[in-house]
Amino acid sequence: MTVRVRVNSRNQVTLPAALRKQINIKSGDSLLVERRGDHLLLIPEPDHYSRRLRGLHREIWAGVDPHEYVRQEREGWRDQVSPAAV
Repeated sequence: MTVRVRVNSRNQVTLPAALRKQINIKSGDSLLVERRGDHLLLIPEPDHYSRRLRGLHREIWAGVDPHEYVRQEREGWRDQVSPAAV
């Protein structure tokens, strides 16, 4: 959906209500502005980044025991330590 907005004399734009409702932006919310070439991307800033990222790539870790994974990683580090460092 492409909508035209104008930059006012105070260098502000008004986000159309229909678009705000679609992605649940409310008054007082913060947006992140990212430049991509000659475009600007507006992204709603999460209230809590940890909650927003929770469960990300859950399918990759399905069936993996976290304690066993960490144990194996630590063993791998020991194998890479030079004898002079020990």
